Amino acid sequence: MKNAKGTVIKYGDNVDTDVIIPARYLNSSDPKELALHCMEDIDKDFVNNMKPGDIMVAQKNFGCGSSREHAPIAIKACGISCVIAETFARIFYRNSINIGLPIIECPEAVAGIDAGDEVEVDFDSGIITNITKNTSYKGQPFPAFMQKIIDSEGLVNYINAGNM
Repeated sequence: MKNAKGTVIKYGDNVDTDVIIPARYLNSSDPKELALHCMEDIDKDFVNNMKPGDIMVAQKNFGCGSSREHAPIAIKACGISCVIAETFARIFYRNSINIGLPIIECPEAVAGIDAGDEVEVDFDSGIITNITKNTSYKGQPFPAFMQKIIDSEGLVNYINAGNM
């Protein structure tokens, strides 16, 4: 799996799927359309300020709320390279893997990373390096089979490539 490196955009606890992608935009399943409205109810300037490759960091229970796959699709489609959180809601975690969005849980990293920091994530080892502060944290890396799903850009692509 490749590494992620980018500038941090940080959020707090309980960021739910309704603010990741508001329900009024769920009439579209086009990732590019969803990306245009990602995070707008919690951060109206998100899509204008983020750059492809940026890393989203959040506290506890990121992705809580409904089970919509639209939420990780919107995050991935706007160019976020990885989401780091203290914890993820279970269904968001599963949906992220299924669509190929790299996520990693690491409470220590979340506590030590601030918005605007430059961070690099090594998905093979789970090491999260805060380049700005010259600190590192050990997150839980994905097992090899999950890394293959993410590398394939999601479960459907992984299966269609004859891997199951």
